Amino acid sequence: MNSCVADPAPFLLAIEGADGAGKATTAAAVGAALTTVGKRAQIMSFPRYRDTVGGHVLGDFLAGRLPHMLDPREVAVLYALDRFESRHAVASAMASCDVLVFDRYIASNVAYQCAKVSDDEAPALANWIVDLETRQFSLPAPTLSIYLDTDLDRARAMIAQKAKRSYTDATYDEHEADIELQRRVRARYAMLSEGTVLGRWLRVATAADGAMRTPDDIAREIVAAIAITS
Repeated sequence: MNSCVADPAPFLLAIEGADGAGKATTAAAVGAALTTVGKRAQIMSFPRYRDTVGGHVLGDFLAGRLPHMLDPREVAVLYALDRFESRHAVASAMASCDVLVFDRYIASNVAYQCAKVSDDEAPALANWIVDLETRQFSLPAPTLSIYLDTDLDRARAMIAQKAKRSYTDATYDEHEADIELQRRVRARYAMLSEGTVLGRWLRVATAADGAMRTPDDIAREIVAAIAITS
């Protein structure tokens, strides 16, 4: 009698970090490195500004075009909605690859919204966001989240070098322009990377000996971690 063995679930790798940390570059390098060793890899970036209602509204929010300020929970819902609307695209990618690499994922929502509230309020807000995305919206949790630890000065320099974005002509969007917010986001990410919110974490320094590491060097460290944790 023939037995049917289901394909193993793909490894879900979330590349996380504050603005300018090098997430897109790292995701591309990791995808290329995985392909080189024979793994089927796909990359998915969030927010999907042109593909979802949530992404479109987020573009207006980050460009400062909304008529009023939003509460962190309201903003969190928009980021979660962008992923909820993308759930079929996520499922399709998961069905056709060994490793799905996210350029930003659920932890980004947690880090940014918790950076806007006090330390006392942050744990409850983090739990609320994780519940919204993984339970109510049934989005898959990552297998491993990577925190790209990039200092603020280097990050701001890299933001200034970005190509024109679809949602703004400005060099820095509303989040990127707020230096104090960026500092707090880094602090929240550091805390996340030391805990178990959304599962396993690896903190990866993007600089060594006073210089930026190459994308290929960073990718090798991450791919090695995938081999260890898978």
